Amino acid sequence: MGLDPGMGCLHVDTPNRDSLACDLMEVCRPKVDAFVLNWLQSEPLRKADFSEDRNGNCRLVSALAIRLSETADMWRKFVAPVAEYVAQELWSSISKPASRVARQLIATRLTQRNKREVKGSGVSAVNQAKPEHLCGNCGVKIPNNTSHCLNCAKQATRKNFRAGRKMAQRPEHLARRADTMRSHRLAITIWKPSELPGWLTRDVYVNQIQPALAGVSKSSIRAALGVSEPYSSDIRAGRCHPHPRHWQALAELVGVLRDV
Repeated sequence: MGLDPGMGCLHVDTPNRDSLACDLMEVCRPKVDAFVLNWLQSEPLRKADFSEDRNGNCRLVSALAIRLSETADMWRKFVAPVAEYVAQELWSSISKPASRVARQLIATRLTQRNKREVKGSGVSAVNQAKPEHLCGNCGVKIPNNTSHCLNCAKQATRKNFRAGRKMAQRPEHLARRADTMRSHRLAITIWKPSELPGWLTRDVYVNQIQPALAGVSKSSIRAALGVSEPYSSDIRAGRCHPHPRHWQALAELVGVLRDV
């Protein structure tokens, strides 16, 4: 645009710094900060992404620096209109010979704005890039709806499964399961078949209630019967038939009701 990048308006002129370039970048700083904040909040950063020199300074490694540098073209498009605006304002503020007064516009080489306006179109919007979604363990690019790649997910599943099995054998968890089993056995003992409505037979449960349970959430079944999450999943899928004392509650849950 013919401007001296070292002569700043907001930033003080100092050696070895393009102060005017720093001025123009301030306009786009909110977009850059939002991009970086979104990256930090949505994408995992690994220890391998950084290195520390002998002076204690933390630096980005080449792989992460390359990924960030690939977004430079996007920021260039954001800064281009700002640079043209500043150049136009400076051009308009200086006195010019009478022969050049009519030519108040300067060339817009960065955005081609003048050419676009003649053709009846404006400057196209800039599509802001999104951070690449990577596996938090190995750094492989993965779909946005996952947190780990296939290999790392298998390892994490095995690790969590072993930890869960080990935790389930603790005395406090064994005691809780024993209390639950005792309460269920007591409920079965005191339950009387005569409490079940005459129309609610096994055939009614299998043919009407069980198919309707497919549209009921596991949490609703668990809350209605007071059973565990795996057992409620088996009931909904039809892998097991619950005790008859639960049939009436399930019938009410799916809306299968009859007059006694």
